[in-house]
Amino acid sequence: MRNPIHPPVPGDTAELVQRRALAGHERLNHSGLLDDEGIVGLRRLVRESWQRSATLQANPDVAEAPLAMDRDELEEYRRQHPLAAIMPVIKKLLVQPSHDSGLLVAVGDDVGRLLWVDGDPVMQRRAEGMMFVAGADWSEASVGTSAPGTALALDRSIQISGAEHFKRSVHPWSCTAVPFHDPDSGAVLGVVDITGTETAVAPHTLSLVEATVAAAQAQLRIERLQLAAAIRDKPRRRSAPSTSTQTTGALYRNSLQLLGRDQALLSIDGRTVSLSARHSEILAILGNHPSGLSADDLCAQLYPGDGSAVTLRAEMVRLRKVLHGLSPDAVPESRPYRLPVELLPDSGQVLSCLQRGAHRIALEIYKGAVLPRSEAPGVVQLRERVSHLLREALLSDGSVDSLLKYAELPEAKYDVDLRLAVLKLLPPRSPKRAAVVADLERIETDMTA
Repeated sequence: MRNPIHPPVPGDTAELVQRRALAGHERLNHSGLLDDEGIVGLRRLVRESWQRSATLQANPDVAEAPLAMDRDELEEYRRQHPLAAIMPVIKKLLVQPSHDSGLLVAVGDDVGRLLWVDGDPVMQRRAEGMMFVAGADWSEASVGTSAPGTALALDRSIQISGAEHFKRSVHPWSCTAVPFHDPDSGAVLGVVDITGTETAVAPHTLSLVEATVAAAQAQLRIERLQLAAAIRDKPRRRSAPSTSTQTTGALYRNSLQLLGRDQALLSIDGRTVSLSARHSEILAILGNHPSGLSADDLCAQLYPGDGSAVTLRAEMVRLRKVLHGLSPDAVPESRPYRLPVELLPDSGQVLSCLQRGAHRIALEIYKGAVLPRSEAPGVVQLRERVSHLLREALLSDGSVDSLLKYAELPEAKYDVDLRLAVLKLLPPRSPKRAAVVADLERIETDMTA
């Protein structure tokens, strides 16, 4: 687990931290941005989150978080969500002990929507005033700095105390949040949060939430292994899905890994297979068109020249055999060609993170270009879109470390503008400048050779 917080300066009291945060709020301008004086004394994590919140147009003076899902939508979404399988662990380790402790336990999805909120009944009623309730959106884009939203934005454990929250109605509260990762793919599935008074940001609270998340991730992995074994031992019929088939949807987040790979890695129902280059292209394209494509449209996106429908049909027959071996329910439909199961491509995760301003997480997920050797028009279009949006996000709002990490990717080998942006951010005497200047000289030499 990475260092969870940028701690206060040694010797700073909790009272001093709060005074500085309140002073920072007084220095927020009409756009929600801080002037230089307002930055003094704020933790770097909080300062950067406030600036992101303002850029995302979160409003510190709106008292309530927006409701993202009504009751019916929430029930259906929760029933199918992978985190539903680990709620017994969360309830045993966090919810039950919190009922008389003045604390709330919240579990949210990967974009910051709260799915479950439980705990002290008195605190639950109080929290309704700021819409800290199941179905509400607590991402940074909606409410600004908070432990759930900021933990997802940075993909790390976070503690936010009182006035460090961007939204002023949340100042009486403090919270600790830890991201929840898929134990197989490493993808962010959601976040676990403790909210309440000062106790919610005590060091032991952070340790407790991290330990609970680790236990829940381990339990999810065990359940998946057990279910995969049961599925292998008992074949399923497509016409009448068994109970275990329905449970699988709650346990697994089917994934397609495309980034930095010439051949995609597909995981369905806990089984993983490496696909051929052509099958990788087909699933990348169909995964980007969930409503499906006609044979002609799929041919146009798959073949650089004039594609043959006969060739496509032959490829689809072979792909269906591969997918049937993973799960009969995953076999593509035709007329139009369509995937009957939801896939989570890693390229889609990057785009989702960029959409909500979490470019650091996007960069962590981004292992390289989408199927870099593919010439399929649909893949080329997806590759260029993901790469372009990530680069633009980093150039506009990336830290030095993020830009330097991006510069190590093959696609950034000759990116002069990227390195010039790094030089603008680096202090004049930074030891990192020499390496960047040497890199620019290397590019000039290669380009003129």
